[in-house]
Amino acid sequence: MHSLVLKMISFFVLMLSCNIMKAQDTLFNNDLPLKDVVVTAFNARVKWKETPAALSILNKKAFMQFSPASILPALNLVSGVRMEERSPGSYRLSVRGSLLRSPFGIRNVKVYWNNIPFSDATGNTYLNLIDPSLISQVEIAKGPASSMYGAGTGGVFLFNQDIPFSQEQKQTASLALTGGSFGYNQQQFQLINSNARFVSSLQLHRLQSDGYRDQSNLKRTGIAWHSAFKTDQHQFKSAIFYTHLNYQTPGGITSAQMLVNPRLSRQATPTLPSAIEQKASIQNNTIWVGIQDDYQINQQQIIKSFVSFNHTNFTNPFITNYEKRNELNLSAGIQWVIQSKLNTNQWKWIIGSEYLVNESAIKNYTNNRGVVGVIQADDIVYTRQGFVFSQWSFKPTQKLLLNAGISLNQQVYEFKSLLALNQPLLSRKIQSPISPRITLNYSLTSNLNLYGIIARGFSAPSLAEIRPSDGNFYPTLNAEQGWNTEIGMKGNLFSNQVLIDFSFYSFQLNNAIVRRNDLNGNEYFINAGATKQNGLELMIKYLLVHPSKESNYSIDFANSFSYQPYQFTNYQQGNAVFDGNPITGVPKYIWVSSLNFAHKKGWTFNINANLTSKISLNDAATVYAEGYELVQAKLSKQLKWKQQFFQLFAGVDNLFNQTYSLGNDINAVGNRYFNPAPLRNGYMGIRINLQ
Repeated sequence: MHSLVLKMISFFVLMLSCNIMKAQDTLFNNDLPLKDVVVTAFNARVKWKETPAALSILNKKAFMQFSPASILPALNLVSGVRMEERSPGSYRLSVRGSLLRSPFGIRNVKVYWNNIPFSDATGNTYLNLIDPSLISQVEIAKGPASSMYGAGTGGVFLFNQDIPFSQEQKQTASLALTGGSFGYNQQQFQLINSNARFVSSLQLHRLQSDGYRDQSNLKRTGIAWHSAFKTDQHQFKSAIFYTHLNYQTPGGITSAQMLVNPRLSRQATPTLPSAIEQKASIQNNTIWVGIQDDYQINQQQIIKSFVSFNHTNFTNPFITNYEKRNELNLSAGIQWVIQSKLNTNQWKWIIGSEYLVNESAIKNYTNNRGVVGVIQADDIVYTRQGFVFSQWSFKPTQKLLLNAGISLNQQVYEFKSLLALNQPLLSRKIQSPISPRITLNYSLTSNLNLYGIIARGFSAPSLAEIRPSDGNFYPTLNAEQGWNTEIGMKGNLFSNQVLIDFSFYSFQLNNAIVRRNDLNGNEYFINAGATKQNGLELMIKYLLVHPSKESNYSIDFANSFSYQPYQFTNYQQGNAVFDGNPITGVPKYIWVSSLNFAHKKGWTFNINANLTSKISLNDAATVYAEGYELVQAKLSKQLKWKQQFFQLFAGVDNLFNQTYSLGNDINAVGNRYFNPAPLRNGYMGIRINLQ
């Protein structure tokens, strides 16, 4: 107990925030109930409970339950979603699927930021460039979303930063200073100007952490500017940010090493040096610009369009080589929405297109203890991704809503080695069959809805798969594809005391892309045959005590449960047959429970428990990561002085001090599967909100 007190003192956080906050926006008051939230995914514009989709929503209140350092624990509240962090800044993210294709980074999910594609044409997403303070709400569409978002067998994440217009001229500023465990410290500054026609937000942020393990330091610095301007028919939005990100990569260790010292980084072997010796790390400098326009032609027609550009300098000293990558990305899209004049919910037709282009100049060198050595590869890769889609919505009766959509997708890679004399430009065109998505929603009662989905998923290999770290080009790698069928129920019961969201799905995937390593530890990818991904998801939230004149506090209890007994159904490697084996990297079940308490006098308390089952770490299912029980808690007190609000808070992560790995290296060479997460740690702080 004495050591824990000392740790809690060392984790002291000083946070000063000067944010505009209206009196009714105190932490005690709830956000709009989920059942009444109008969703934007699939351009539905209907309440969450009436959307014919497996859709989850996280708002700012969900993020406030945890440390301000990361959005990871909030995303892991959602059934079917698993976010991992192998080390600070090194994220992996999956929806209803395995991490077979994601030894590092984020692939096979489509990410939008403020309705503009943040995933590039190659299928890669640098989500770690976005500071959590830039996110107000996340909508997560699970399963293939081919009717509006193009190719993909994973899900879609819609990250949004909400900066509303105000009826009168306002100018506000914010400053935040944060410090915590393992050298964690963060500074933020925000300046907002708003009126009825124009809003502008300028934000600077800096984050640093020494990390729990050796060779796991993180530094991120950035500046972001958002603006919006509206006229009678147009609403223009623009955003620009620059982020400098540098984080060390400790690498995986063996089970025996984790038991002896979980803070170790990857150790040297007789043939390969250690992560510390090679100064293994990633540096990413990115500038991103996006512009969009919503043009309201008349009551029946809207045209939505966007264009974005970004440039990335990427450097990665790794154990086996030293990679430098220069990336240019361009994206553009347009949607034409036509809807009923008399009743906008009666029918709606959308046609649209997106086009993304990437140019990557990739050089691989020998890594001489963190110094560039002899060049091994000098390649240029051009990637083009495009799709056209059409979606139709029809509500023939008050109880029935029908959606039908199709898309046609194409991915083109062009590769040339600049070291090979007279080598022609190699190309690989991957064109999908027509990918339909058909859904329906039927209102059983005014509060409870039943929905069904049939959708085709199609996912071309990403750049990191078709041209992996071994420096070779794999033009024979095929896209994975399959059909998803789903039935679900969502809504509220017992006079809004209980909120439920239940779904069962069956996804049969062919040509699944899986990772391999050669004897030197270089990765490459192959198509593995077929998988059967049947699963069940359940979210239930119970409002135990509702705030009222008679009650001074509220208590709610939430559970999310994911059951994922995924299996290989047609997979053979050499003479080894893996049919029936669990899909590598997928826990069979995840159960997350949350208890939230709020008092009118400003007290709030949140406690969250994440129970994750064991995880198969190789395709042969001979090595498993043990399951774990992760508990996080946070206590806060809000005070008011004149028109200002102060919040004192303290929290603890990994309360039971468990040794576990939050991001495993699957099919790892030398049994180096594990990336241990921090043991018990905590934080304390103060936040000041000025009106």
